[in-house]
Amino acid sequence: MKIFLPKDRIFYTLFEQVGETVVEMGKTLKQLVHETNVEEREKLQIRIEDLEHKNDELTHNIFTELSRNFITPFDREDIHYLATSLDDIADYIFASAKKIIFYKVDPDQVNIKKMAELILQGTENIHNAITELRNMKNMRKITDALVRINSIENQADDEFDTAIIHLFATESDAKEVIKKREIFTVMEIATDKCEDAANVIESIIVKYA
Repeated sequence: MKIFLPKDRIFYTLFEQVGETVVEMGKTLKQLVHETNVEEREKLQIRIEDLEHKNDELTHNIFTELSRNFITPFDREDIHYLATSLDDIADYIFASAKKIIFYKVDPDQVNIKKMAELILQGTENIHNAITELRNMKNMRKITDALVRINSIENQADDEFDTAIIHLFATESDAKEVIKKREIFTVMEIATDKCEDAANVIESIIVKYA
């Protein structure tokens, strides 16, 4: 029956799979920062890396379908921008986990845990919005998700500022300051990338809703 399905519908399926993957990455990152055992944290980091590779494959499939299909559900540029922005989310979640493990930083800190929670919330709302793109019947669900993503990004900015202030006030080891600041930075960028993806989705629904 697949040959009778409209070719452009494959994009919805691929984007939904990407959305599911970034949510799983967000959940695993949250697990990682709450994990007290170093070896278990390393296993979770490997899990995130595997999911990042899976996301790379899905992104590649989107670009392949884009070059193969003349008919697309919305502008080709928007498909490209959305795929790229979602891939950026995955990249920065992976970077966050990788730096925590590479720098041997204990993530048992309020600021790191809060940032991980905000990243997860961002990915969940991105997935909710993407799922509704297939039919665009529940516009309220999409717009609510986009508003929440914007709020999450603002919260992440505030959390980043609070984390840096606390870091400079309490940490005397310059190496630790550099390592932790870099971790806070990549985690905050992950929420920025969620907002970038939300902006692309908003552009799509303005054009086609």
